[in-house]
Amino acid sequence: MVRVAVLDADKCKPKHCDSICIRFCPKVRSKVEAIRFEGEKPVIVEALCSGCGICIKKCPFNAISIVNLPDELSEEASHRFGANAFKLFRLPIPSPGVVLGLLGQNGIGKTTAIKILSGEIMLNLGRYDDPPAWSTIIQHFRGSTLQEYFQKLSEKRLKIVHKPQYVDKIPKVISGKVGKVLEKVDERGKLTAVADQLQLSTVWNRSLDVLSGGELQRVAVAATICREADVYLFDEPSSYLDVKQRLEVARAIRGLKREGKTVIVAEHDLAIIDYLSDQICVFYGTPGVYGVVSHVHGVRVGINIYLQGFIPDENMRFRKDPIEFHVKPPSTSQSIGKTLVKWEAMKKSYKGFQLEVQAGEAKEGEVIGILGPNGIGKTTFVKLLAGLEKADEGMPVMLYALQVGYKPQYISADYQGTVEELLRSVAKEEFSSGWYQSEILTPLNLKTLLDRNVPELSGGELQRVTIAACLSQHAQLYLLDEPSAYLDVEERLAMARTIRRVVEDRNVTAFVVEHDVVAQDFIADRLMVFKGEPSVNGQASQPVSLRQGMNAFLKDMNITFRRDPTTKRPRVNKENSKMDKYQKEMGEYYYIATSRH
Repeated sequence: MVRVAVLDADKCKPKHCDSICIRFCPKVRSKVEAIRFEGEKPVIVEALCSGCGICIKKCPFNAISIVNLPDELSEEASHRFGANAFKLFRLPIPSPGVVLGLLGQNGIGKTTAIKILSGEIMLNLGRYDDPPAWSTIIQHFRGSTLQEYFQKLSEKRLKIVHKPQYVDKIPKVISGKVGKVLEKVDERGKLTAVADQLQLSTVWNRSLDVLSGGELQRVAVAATICREADVYLFDEPSSYLDVKQRLEVARAIRGLKREGKTVIVAEHDLAIIDYLSDQICVFYGTPGVYGVVSHVHGVRVGINIYLQGFIPDENMRFRKDPIEFHVKPPSTSQSIGKTLVKWEAMKKSYKGFQLEVQAGEAKEGEVIGILGPNGIGKTTFVKLLAGLEKADEGMPVMLYALQVGYKPQYISADYQGTVEELLRSVAKEEFSSGWYQSEILTPLNLKTLLDRNVPELSGGELQRVTIAACLSQHAQLYLLDEPSAYLDVEERLAMARTIRRVVEDRNVTAFVVEHDVVAQDFIADRLMVFKGEPSVNGQASQPVSLRQGMNAFLKDMNITFRRDPTTKRPRVNKENSKMDKYQKEMGEYYYIATSRH
């Protein structure tokens, strides 16, 4: 039995609880110190810990996690950051001419694995107190592809380029105008083609420090592709991008494969990682505690394994319930409630930009998805419904006195109290109800965050709290702008499921702006599609059926989707594949019913 004990130093406050974990540890009472102080913090000695779980239950700050793993993993530890810190087992196996996708929750080790393969982290095989030499590491991986990989890495014969996860930090270390920066790194002579493909001409003469998140992302991807290297590592390349930009980035990255390069991509958007990858490694475990890298699988099988939560070749179940997609027929007016909100044809103009919206209506019990490129007016439309902006022509007509719950696109941690204090202030007495616990706190995985101060939360944690705060309002109309940002696959689908359940249980209406096509498919009853020229003009359709909206949107993107026969999830067809050509001939870019495969 491999025992992994993690004690979160940021949460642990021994002075505030009188070291209750140590006082209640049975090993301490028997003079064997399974938990003891080293400096000011307690440390759990895994070799002595019995795994009884008393300290976990007694800790008032949820700082302790203890898990028991199979003995088979005892020799497969790849890295550990320190005593009672995160532990990673195994590593992805890169191959030339193959795009390897990394799929898993946040905090499960994907970024750690990428940093190890890039050489930014020297792996220690779990021996954080006695790090091994390169010769020992190479010997450890004997007989596998990683032996040669680390041999070359140790001898500096492997050139690696890494696109980091957090692109917003790039202006802090690199300055200058976009064009000049990219020209300096264009070692392969690909800059002109890549800049055109990723639409960088509009930002070419702008300084890096004034770029938006999406613009920085495209610049970072372009800089990575233009470098000459043997291995290319991309950590979440679709963040901040709209659907069309995500696909162009995916196409640009896949272009490296044709040149025989080794490419590894960590990504949360299921449609994009499916389109991008040839093979998949699934990461499973407990976020922040330990992560295990699965063996390599084909892309379809790998994603389905992740959704089903079971790895057949390892006989390992890592999730109790599978993630299931349901093929939904278009919603009809008979299946949902009365009309709740109408809007006339509207126009809204800013300096250099104009939005035109077709007249439409939304009914009780339905979710209206909003799809379209960045800078096309989606957020403006949501603000018009929320009453935060006024239209130049036309107006929303609330048929009843509606209270509106609004989650903005850009979230901030202005609230100075704890998560529980924030949610209680919004939900009032409902916070203590069984419904609130089971339908909002549990699916959004917020119970472990209740004692945390809001300003201390990570991007993903803050997003989940903000979604919960929005849904905690006793509103009839919910407006959520990009709720999947910073969330992993499981969190995105849990978010979508939570919104649907709240809308159905309360018989209210929701509008959801979302770039993740798989999440939109999971959540939306009808769609509004925004078209036009970004930052110049936008045209918004009235809400149409999911099938009609997706067909219109995907036709404009020139891509087709099919349904996976096992999980029913939407899958992007490879460009010019047999299915791609077949569906385009039929004019069916998106299938509601299960199609031929």
